[in-house]
Amino acid sequence: MNTTLRLSPSPNTAAFVARIEQASGQNLLACYQCGKCSAGCPMAAHMDVLPNQIIRMAQLGMRDRLLAADSIWICVSCLTCNSRCPKDIRIAEVIEALRDTVLSGGSREDRLDIQKLSPEARGALPPIAIISAMRKLTS
Repeated sequence: MNTTLRLSPSPNTAAFVARIEQASGQNLLACYQCGKCSAGCPMAAHMDVLPNQIIRMAQLGMRDRLLAADSIWICVSCLTCNSRCPKDIRIAEVIEALRDTVLSGGSREDRLDIQKLSPEARGALPPIAIISAMRKLTS
């Protein structure tokens, strides 16, 4: 008697995983969930889904939950996660691919439009906020 449980992803799940892998250039299944990316992330305390959890959810094809996560927008692309990964998974690129997926769907309106800010407000913003906002518009 074979007691092995086999799960087959739905075609939508498989397509989502393939899209994220192709857009990011990363093999999601290479991650073995050591957590070093999350341990080193300077923004982890503010994230609803930690970087290693983002990878795991992407592996499982949890599209809707991932694309609704605030974490993909909280990431400041400092690349600490990339440098800490023992499997050389470029997690920041996976997060960029998730951002791109959201933006290409046209379903999100919470982006910062720099041009609508007054010169005083632009002067008060930290440079990383402006860079991050511009990356969200161009990714």
